[in-house]
Amino acid sequence: MKKISILGSTGSVGSQALDVIRNLEDVQVVSLSAGKNISLLEEQIREFSPKFVCVQDQNDSLILSKKFKNIEFFHGIDGICSVSKLKDCDLVLNAISGFVGIYASISSAKEGKTLLLANKESVVCGSKFLMDLAKKNNCKIFPLDSEHNAIWQCIDGKEKYLNKIILTASGGPFFGMNKKDLKNVTVKQVLNHPTWKMGSVISVNSANMMNKGMEIIEASYLFDVPVSKINVLVHPQSIVHSMVEFVDGNIISQMSNHSMKFPIQYALTYPERVNVSYGSLKLDEICNLSFYSTTDDNNVILNLCRNASKDVSVSCALNAINEEAVNSFLRGNISFLDIERVVLEGIEKFVPINVSSLENIVESDRIGRKIAKSVLSERF
Repeated sequence: MKKISILGSTGSVGSQALDVIRNLEDVQVVSLSAGKNISLLEEQIREFSPKFVCVQDQNDSLILSKKFKNIEFFHGIDGICSVSKLKDCDLVLNAISGFVGIYASISSAKEGKTLLLANKESVVCGSKFLMDLAKKNNCKIFPLDSEHNAIWQCIDGKEKYLNKIILTASGGPFFGMNKKDLKNVTVKQVLNHPTWKMGSVISVNSANMMNKGMEIIEASYLFDVPVSKINVLVHPQSIVHSMVEFVDGNIISQMSNHSMKFPIQYALTYPERVNVSYGSLKLDEICNLSFYSTTDDNNVILNLCRNASKDVSVSCALNAINEEAVNSFLRGNISFLDIERVVLEGIEKFVPINVSSLENIVESDRIGRKIAKSVLSERF
């Protein structure tokens, strides 16, 4: 029986993970962690009967502890760290949104847990520090992002023959449009992703390719591949989730319907595959799988991320600046195109620092956010 802690259980990935677990007989939910969606969390508690629960707010923890007296409750960042290293669990599924997810990943790595990772900020911001920690403590990291999960499946133990990684990008809601066409797009238009149902922040990042830039950084560290060997192709159908090219010229791709349940189930049942499907592809109905090079507009962000990958503190600050800019856009304070302007100006002002601890990573994040807020207040 595999015992799992699910962090971010009320979000999109966390909820889908519980859907997958409903179909698996050998996975037991030991703990749940959620932010502010307490009503959904209560439903999950009643169904899965976890021993431990973590919430964001202390007051919510106190209220819930009176309703569920047989459960031990935690709250805040300390609580996240606690449920990430429980002796009672083997697997930690980190689907927390944003920078705070790094605390869970580092706690899991220190304890040598198997980490099912959907929080890309952990690798973008932790990069070499997190990967070294995982290696030291024999912590296995199974990526849940569809692209990196696809790469993992395609490589399949043949790392020594790997020549190139090809990440696919859907192109988002504005595929084929130039920047001049995006001057007045609304938040609603940006969030209207054509193939995936995602949270608001990742939907914005998908629309301007920042998400793909972050995935370049993530792939580089997860698979120990230089960014020069990671390419991006735009694939509007979102059927081929990524590809790898081997030294002999053969390219292997992973294809499935666009549902996160496929990568979640693969990671939960690895190294086995189970006879539970979330819909087979009907290739004769799809008819066309198309691929396009990225544009000069796209490459501004992609190259920025490639350069940032060279330094842990810079990639961490980049993530922080971008998060602040995206949240400002979602609040209606800046335009969609202003996000890129804030990021480019902000990262130019960041002075790299040496990273040898979590505290240094947190400091890089703090400085990045301070710079972003300064740029936003000065320009907008």
